[in-house]
Amino acid sequence: MGLGIVLGVVCIVAANAAAPRIRVAAPLLLVVVGVLVSVQPVVDVGRIEIEPEVVLGGVLPLLLFAAAVSMPAVSFRRNFGVIAGLSVTLVVITSLALGALFAAVLPGLGFAGGVALGAVISPTDAVATSIVKRLGVAPRVVAVLDGEAMLNDASALVMLRTALAAVAATGGGVGAAVGKFALSIVIATAIGGAVGFATLLVRRRIRQATVNTLLSFAVPLIAFQPAEHAGASGLVAVVAAGLVIGQGAPRYLEPAHRANERINWHTVEMLLEGGLFLVMGLQLVTLLDESRAQLPLALGLAGAALGIALLARAVYVVPLLWSVRHQQTRYEAARGNLEALRDGLVQTEGARSALADHENAAVARVQSRVRRLLADADYSASRPLGLRDAVLLVWAGMRGAITLAAAQTLPPEFPHRSLLVLVAFIVATGSLLLQGGTLGWVVRRLRFPAPDERAAARERDELTAELERAGLAVLDAPATAAAHDPGLIARMRERLAASHDGERVERAGVLIDEVFDAQRARILAARRDGVYSTEALADALARVDAMQLGVGITRRGSLGDE
Repeated sequence: MGLGIVLGVVCIVAANAAAPRIRVAAPLLLVVVGVLVSVQPVVDVGRIEIEPEVVLGGVLPLLLFAAAVSMPAVSFRRNFGVIAGLSVTLVVITSLALGALFAAVLPGLGFAGGVALGAVISPTDAVATSIVKRLGVAPRVVAVLDGEAMLNDASALVMLRTALAAVAATGGGVGAAVGKFALSIVIATAIGGAVGFATLLVRRRIRQATVNTLLSFAVPLIAFQPAEHAGASGLVAVVAAGLVIGQGAPRYLEPAHRANERINWHTVEMLLEGGLFLVMGLQLVTLLDESRAQLPLALGLAGAALGIALLARAVYVVPLLWSVRHQQTRYEAARGNLEALRDGLVQTEGARSALADHENAAVARVQSRVRRLLADADYSASRPLGLRDAVLLVWAGMRGAITLAAAQTLPPEFPHRSLLVLVAFIVATGSLLLQGGTLGWVVRRLRFPAPDERAAARERDELTAELERAGLAVLDAPATAAAHDPGLIARMRERLAASHDGERVERAGVLIDEVFDAQRARILAARRDGVYSTEALADALARVDAMQLGVGITRRGSLGDE
């Protein structure tokens, strides 16, 4: 057992090292390696089994949390309509369509049983996003695929539970099922959001980076368990907690803590994801032993199921993108009124000193809302989702390890269980190898336009100038002049602009922290307003964090408190 784990880790490391060189995604390599090892005649690898609850209640919450924490909040909000459609509505449509297929072909299964397997097959896998990112397609498409893979596992498992309850005649009808589905999402979101915010408040008081990172590993399970006990979706709670923490971390956690956490989580994510795909390939012989005589039927059903899933996705994506275009049209129609309102608010800026504090706050909120709407309109116009994006969204909808893990949660008395688990395996493996293996070719054939480097550089320059102004505001403040030596302030003023070009910032004590804190606050305000792209904001935050970390190393001689 111990040797097997060591060899597995070695395979994961080798696959991730080789993937960039041979231009094949590491999960695809691991699936192929697992299949080859399982069928080779020299060494008997035996039965490879993993408890489904270990995956669904242990591994999957960690992976979804890692994805949610790194999900850009602005991109998620702007594309939430598309993400929700793909991760909820499409999951339901696909489950029902596949349910009709399985119920018609397999006697004694019934429609509810067919829908249960349809829910197993319906969710897409996050491996598509890793492939698409490497191919350099539009960030908006990546954000949609990221969000879909993050949410549709949870919605599919809720659908699976509902279908299994119907099979056991405890569902209470369609209306009750829909009500339970909606209530599950609401309760889980509330629990996850509360856990995320509470843990941020606790973690901001912890001074040791390693302790803070260790606590972050417990957060997914802290969110998962209460939601499950409340009868809600633990996975939705995990995603909600991750989104809250990802949004609030720059405000509540020190740069050293976030850097340490990011590195460690990336390692855990690579290990868990790689292990899932490797075990998935290794399970082939075990599944064949259980239903080898039914292999032709399983292949036929898997091919039909994958075809229906792709067809349902294609049929759904077209009107979904039409609705996005319609939203863009509405933004453009409202632009004139929004710009007039913005200009009017700017003109009243001089009179705001005469207003009461609550009136000033109300005007500021309106200004922020108008800036956000105008930024959303610019985003929609500059990053439209067209036909090429639709084709990519359809073909990138791959099934993966979660499909197999969910299939293995079917109860032992479930009709045709061994056959259905084999069907799920063939769908997942075939989808990964067929779609994942050709995704690069599809992207090249679609010929996406190259990113506008000049516009990106212009945006970075504008944001850098804004950050410099925020830093200078700290240096010009009367409180700064009263608390710090004038020579230090003068030196800081000279170095502020140069520091954005990567020049090493020397020790400057509390003052430099105040400057960096002001710049980070400006980045968070810009993120809230949506004025700059997610990529530009992430780059700016990384630069400010890196500079503050450098100052911390110079001052303390280490990355942070241990």
